[in-house]
Parts: sequence; C-alpha cells; structure tokens
Amino acid sequence: MKLKTAILATSAIAMMSGTAVAKDMTIVSWGGAYQSSQKKAYAEPYAADHSDINIIWDESSNEAVAKLRAMNEAGNITWDLVDVVASDAIRLCDEGLALEIDPDEDLAAAPDGTSAADDFGDLLVSECFIPQIVYSTTFGYRSDIEAWNGKEPETVCDVFDTETFPGKRSLEKRPINNMEWALLCDGVAKDEVYDVLETEEGQERAFAKLDTIKDDVIWWSAGAETPQLLADKEVVIGSTYNGRLFSLIEEQDQPVKMLWDAQVFDLDGWIIPAGLPEDRLAAVKDFVKFATDTQRLADQAKYISYGPARASSAPLVGKHADLGIEMAPHMPTDPANAKNTFLYNYEWWADYRDDLDAKFQAWLSQ
Repeated sequence: MKLKTAILATSAIAMMSGTAVAKDMTIVSWGGAYQSSQKKAYAEPYAADHSDINIIWDESSNEAVAKLRAMNEAGNITWDLVDVVASDAIRLCDEGLALEIDPDEDLAAAPDGTSAADDFGDLLVSECFIPQIVYSTTFGYRSDIEAWNGKEPETVCDVFDTETFPGKRSLEKRPINNMEWALLCDGVAKDEVYDVLETEEGQERAFAKLDTIKDDVIWWSAGAETPQLLADKEVVIGSTYNGRLFSLIEEQDQPVKMLWDAQVFDLDGWIIPAGLPEDRLAAVKDFVKFATDTQRLADQAKYISYGPARASSAPLVGKHADLGIEMAPHMPTDPANAKNTFLYNYEWWADYRDDLDAKFQAWLSQ
C-alpha cells in the first residue's frame, strides 16, 4: 500500500511540475554491432526530439517467433517493435501475430516524392514487413593459420574440406543456410536446391553432408559469437552476418578475411506486434515512420556494412562514421562481392521452418 501511495505521489508531483513521465517503448533486436547501428542511426536522433519516449532494448530477435506466440497465448504483448528476418515476418503475419502495414500511409515517402511502396519495391515481401536492410550470411576465416600452408579458402565448399583447412568451424544452430550450403557442396545445382530440400531424401542428403564436419563444429545462436570465436582463435572459419565480420576486420583490425562465395542474401526489418493498445501503437508507428525514412536508412550504413532497403537511400551511402572509409565496397551487394550469391527463399522457409527446425535439433542431439 505504501508503494502504491508513493507511486501516486511521484506521478502527482511530476504532473504539478509540468514534467511528463516518459512512456516506455520496448524494441527487440539482435544485439551487437547491428543493434548499435540502429541506436545511432534511428533511436538517438528520435530520442533527441521525443523526450516523452523511453526506448528499452531487448536482444531476443532470434527467439521472436516463439516469444510472440507465447505472449499472444497469454494475452500480454510486452514488445512494441520487433526486428526480424523476412521469413519470420511472413510466418508471424500468416499467424496474425504481426500488424499489416500500409506502406504509403505508415511509411515516409522518398525526398523526391516517390511513394514508400515504390521506393521499397520488391523488398516488401509481406504485408506486415517493413524492410530495413539487405544483408548476407557468409563466412569469415583467419588468415594466419600455419596448418593451411599458405592456402586460403576460395569457395564455400572449402568449409567442408577439413583436410586442406583443418580446424574448428562455427555454424549457426539452425537449419537455414546450413542445409543449402550442404546441398550445394554435395553437387546440387543452385536453382535446384529448394526442390531437392523439399524431399525427405534431399533433407537426409543435407544432413549427411553436414555429418562430415559435425565433430569440428561449434554451434552459435547469436551473431556476435562467430566474430568472438575467430578473434579468440577458437575457430578458424565461421559463418555469421557480413556486418559482424566487417566490424571484426575493419574496426577491430583482426587477421580475418571475408569469404563471399555463396553468401546468402536476406532481408531484415521491423514488424509491429498485433494487439497493441492504441496509445502504444500510435507511438511505435511514429517511430517506425521516422526510423525507415530515406535518410535514416542511409545513416545506418555509416556504422555497419548492410545495404539500405530503400532505393532512394543507396546514393546517400558514404563513409564510415568513425573510420572514414567508403562503405559501398563492403556491402554484400557490391559487384565484386556478389559474383556468386545464393538467393534465400523466404516463402519456402516460412512453410518448412517449423518442421526442419525440429529435425535439425534432433540431428544435433544424435
């Protein structure tokens, strides 16, 4: 009772003094260098003009689908805005857990008047998805491994060659990307990967290929883990998001190089959870409109090497805010880096993710 009285008294004093109590807005992201780039490009400029909003960051994006399902079941949505990959956005939208967006009403037009729908174009892969970046999952490797006798990996299939390139690898603890790379390196043509992976035989084939390196793999769940494992020499090669590797190589000056071969292009962006009360919904929509405008998406590229999702942002990408280096050559979309890419199938994974997640976890436990 005393606590309740104290809270009421504090509120009354704030009201009488003309000081508004800031409203909390919980934003969910991935942590690390990526979340830091969001803070600098979006949140800090927004907070400078919105003292009534207190942004709280949660680093649970890798568990977003499961947690939003649980929140919905409990009838208690505690998140206001969630950063997810495109396939998860499609799943959440299909299940009614994400709010449908009208791009031309909810998002800012480009500076020249181009509508948001046209500016984002084909990257609007779901009615609930608000794209931020184009990124890739690819490999980084240490360039100082004596046991490699001066050789360096040139293709993604060198990850499976433990004789030429001995040492521990790091792979993400989920089927996405790993299954595709396994089939590519087992001789499946790039344009046939998902047709093969749709079959029981194709899935068994992918697991069999992964079996060849399973004993040499350290599995990661958070994007920051592979850069740390590489820096600590606990692995010699590992997959992660290209922006994390950029930070490791350019900002931390580690003896690590990028292996762009068969990098997997993907999209990352926001979803607004369905069922928010009107006041929270209005606040988060205002933030999203600001955070996804042309300038803000271009500004994010000052801090991390991900390509902005708006066409109008690309010409504004310049130099790194601290290093002063041109960022364009470090983007996954740069022609020199995109000679051999693998296009991630969002809709396929939205359909097969739950089933393959279960099979992958069962395989890991064997």
